[in-house]
Amino acid sequence: MEPTVSNPSRALRLPALALLLTTVACTATTDARPPTTTSAPQVTGPLCAALPTGTEPGNPNFLAGQPVDQALRWIPTLTTFEAALRTSGALTDLPTGTDVTILAPSDDAFAAKFSEDNWDDLMARHTDQLRTLLKAHLITGTHSIEDLTTAGTTTTLDGTTVTITRTGPTARLDDRADAVCANYQATNARIHIINAVLGSLPTTADSTDQRAH
Repeated sequence: MEPTVSNPSRALRLPALALLLTTVACTATTDARPPTTTSAPQVTGPLCAALPTGTEPGNPNFLAGQPVDQALRWIPTLTTFEAALRTSGALTDLPTGTDVTILAPSDDAFAAKFSEDNWDDLMARHTDQLRTLLKAHLITGTHSIEDLTTAGTTTTLDGTTVTITRTGPTARLDDRADAVCANYQATNARIHIINAVLGSLPTTADSTDQRAH
């Protein structure tokens, strides 16, 4: 009987095949990694330094991936505005998927505009007036503060034309309010925090009203 002779070409092919399978597996794992998240636009304005930054909850990069109603809940100074939007359902008046720009008054702005009793009455009994007030702070489409100042005017959902002028790094609206932290981004939205309430409702707060928001 002749001695068995091993097949040298087959012996070489087996390690090569194992190396190929390992390479394919590594490549598949690499390709399955989630894509890198795009950074949010840089927020600008004097109030920004007092709001979450870096990796803090509510930082601009985190908010960029949130639906607008959720993003508003993460911005500490917008608790009054967010509660009013939720109560009135003003955002639901927009067609599904519509982009929106929000001129969001800070809590201090609401405290300077409405007495506590007046605001509670609006929230509880006059949701139509509340919805109209909030529409004075909503603009269809997503617009950076730079886009708005370049255009010079914009029309809010209540049909009011607002004049917007550049003031240093941000903007002034109708000579009534300043954008104090602009260019937050959320899903299908831009959010600009302003320091006064727009719209036609009268001011009912007085200097003795020290309520906190």
